[in-house]
Amino acid sequence: MAKLTEQEQVSTYLNQLDDSIRATIAYLRNFILGIDPEIGEQIKWNSPSFYYKGEMAPFDPKEYKRDLLVCNLHKGRIMLVFPTGAKVEDKSGILEGKYTDGRRMITFKDLADLKAKENDLRSVIEQWLSLIEK
Repeated sequence: MAKLTEQEQVSTYLNQLDDSIRATIAYLRNFILGIDPEIGEQIKWNSPSFYYKGEMAPFDPKEYKRDLLVCNLHKGRIMLVFPTGAKVEDKSGILEGKYTDGRRMITFKDLADLKAKENDLRSVIEQWLSLIEK
């Protein structure tokens, strides 16, 4: 049996989600992938995650510089974890938390909340992309 591609793995994961969250995650997936063709997707840390798939300067893999965000799905909320989010200068205030390891998060209640915050989310992702060391 052939191994599933990263996209097929994400699709399989989404198809197993409860109906109440599947539409929101599918919308989020299409939104993020539509921002830049160099954004890829995969299942990492047992959740859908997004990363920069273009050329980058060499770095220690433990720095997670390639990882854009990981979805952390909870009942009643969706948390997007940005492993290197502290590098982004977020003027909107959408990024939450100040962790010593540089993580920042964005939390959504549902699809309507995501749509209300999508311009700020786009801004954070575009700024993160601009900071990549190519």
